[in-house]
Amino acid sequence: MPAGEDFDVDAMVERFRARARAVRSRGLPPLEGSERKRFIDQMQQDYMDFAMLGDASGRLDDGILTLTIDLRPPPQE
Repeated sequence: MPAGEDFDVDAMVERFRARARAVRSRGLPPLEGSERKRFIDQMQQDYMDFAMLGDASGRLDDGILTLTIDLRPPPQE
């Protein structure tokens, strides 16, 4: 893992955003039945994971990477 000044936290977060977009635009292979359901379920889980990390704010302090993800619902108007 890169250390110190060489590691770009914002670039890493952007890569997760790109992965989330890629999962969303991925086509379905020719699968049937339970295999198709498993593939779709995995796609949904991958999207959720990548999107959450893509929404993170991060910082690197003294070699420790900290990602903050706000999971609270948006405030009501």
